[in-house]
Amino acid sequence: MPSPHPDRQPIAVHCAVITVSDTRTPETDRSGQIIQQLLQDAGHAIADYVLVKDEPEQIQERLKALCQRSDVDAVILNGGTGIAPRDTTYDAVERLLEKTLPGFGEVFRWLSYQDIGSRAIASRAIAGVCQGKLIFSLPGSSNAVKLAIEALILPELMHLVKQLQGD
Repeated sequence: MPSPHPDRQPIAVHCAVITVSDTRTPETDRSGQIIQQLLQDAGHAIADYVLVKDEPEQIQERLKALCQRSDVDAVILNGGTGIAPRDTTYDAVERLLEKTLPGFGEVFRWLSYQDIGSRAIASRAIAGVCQGKLIFSLPGSSNAVKLAIEALILPELMHLVKQLQGD
């Protein structure tokens, strides 16, 4: 799909990736690996990558620390966005957002619906701004991560970061 506002000067966005999981390791974190690979393939940089337990305080602590770093423009989280008792990412992230991008979650669920049907309603994917940094919180499924990165995040990442930087 063509971009409605092509970026004249491409930039490499410096991204941090957080995988929220009680069970994954760096070796088994397929979704975290996909995020990093797709970003790098598009010319962006990985400033940090970390696995965090599905504990709200740990998620918030890591997100706040990353948002204070000058070498991070955007943070992409994956995992913990469902409604199971241990799914706390949405709640932890939503509390820290100063601005939300409701269209991200809406369009993501619409695209997911086309792939997985009515199960898409259980996704609490969210995006917004925290301390001047762009934040995306995705489900932990590899298919969901690939869909969100390719269809929504990569086409808009540079534009949104430039807006936050005042360009």
